[in-house]
Amino acid sequence: MVQKAKILLVDDRPENLLALEAILSALDQTLVRASSGEEALKALLTDDFAVILLDVQMPGMDGFETAAHIKRRERTRDIPIIFLTAINHGPHHTFRGYAAGAVDYISKPFDPWVLRAKVSVFVELYTKNCQLREQAALLRLQLEGGGSSGVDAGKETAGLLAELSARLAAVEEQAEALTKQLGEDAADAGVVATAAHLERKLTGLRRALDALEPGSAGGAPALPSQN
Repeated sequence: MVQKAKILLVDDRPENLLALEAILSALDQTLVRASSGEEALKALLTDDFAVILLDVQMPGMDGFETAAHIKRRERTRDIPIIFLTAINHGPHHTFRGYAAGAVDYISKPFDPWVLRAKVSVFVELYTKNCQLREQAALLRLQLEGGGSSGVDAGKETAGLLAELSARLAAVEEQAEALTKQLGEDAADAGVVATAAHLERKLTGLRRALDALEPGSAGGAPALPSQN
């Protein structure tokens, strides 16, 4: 059974958190609430998250400052952040969101279907990434001397590599379709950052898998990051 991904929802207004939970409940993932930037940072100390939905306007530590802290931490800097804001001061305000490390910037009120679709992409990428890490670790153990030997070991290795490649190809195909779909909406500046993030992560995963191929000159690969 695949473990559910965790999605961090950060907003100082309980009614907004409730609305986000209602929208994202259909994804059947674990939704974690945080009512402030400080509370969000505490949650990030102990748990891994697939994506963060972060309100910009919060008392005390606002969304921009919270994102800055997240991006400074080694453990959390690669977690995708989607900014949510009830106000829009124009291109400069949006640019500040991307400069703070957001992969997308959505103004309220937003389309629930669009938000759910965007979040689902990062959840799927996170899940595939975790599966790839687990299977790559198992494969590495076998290659380093565990399990079968000879022809049987070669068959097992080939089978695992084929399964890993198929898993990655599935998410690559999904990302390609998403990029093509988003590319048709040139007015949404967030699609550029979203597509770039997906491409960067998938490229890293593919390189890690290629390094596991027999005869690879790269030796044992570094495991790809979880986000």
